[in-house]
Amino acid sequence: MNSVCGIDEAGRGSLAGPLVVAGVILQKEIIGVNDSKKLTPKKREELFEEIIQHSMGYKIVFIDNKIIDEIGISKSIQNALCQIKETLKADDYIFDGNTNYRFSWLKNLIKADLLIKEVSAASILAKVSRDRYMDSICDNYQNYNFKNHKGYGTKEHILEIEKFGLSDIHRVSFKLKKNQPTLF
Repeated sequence: MNSVCGIDEAGRGSLAGPLVVAGVILQKEIIGVNDSKKLTPKKREELFEEIIQHSMGYKIVFIDNKIIDEIGISKSIQNALCQIKETLKADDYIFDGNTNYRFSWLKNLIKADLLIKEVSAASILAKVSRDRYMDSICDNYQNYNFKNHKGYGTKEHILEIEKFGLSDIHRVSFKLKKNQPTLF
């Protein structure tokens, strides 16, 4: 039986905070695993612990906003993918999305986080890890309600940026246009 390493990310389109890329190889099927966006925060937290316990291996890579600003989001993802491949040995590596970043070893599939259980599990690891991080820093950034919007481009967050400017956790390379529609 081929081992599959599922890979997904959280925070690609965020205006603040890190990009988090996770890879996981599961030992057994875990009931309830799905695309992290389809699950409640409580269910994601429960599944996070179960995924960790029932994985043959996992790797969670954080890329901070300064690295993203320096080398770009695509290169940041490529670096994280390489770290995951170096750490987790599998027969197949499947990444959610529309590109394999020219890595011959990486299979990409749109909606893989809905279709492949290992990718669903990786999406949960990435989302929970990023959300926990954003919650942990919110007291240091009281002008920004990171606990609520996690740094994504919501109307609330855009108004906070307009009022208080960018903090040291914001991605300065991500430009907001006046009256830009939000991501949500």
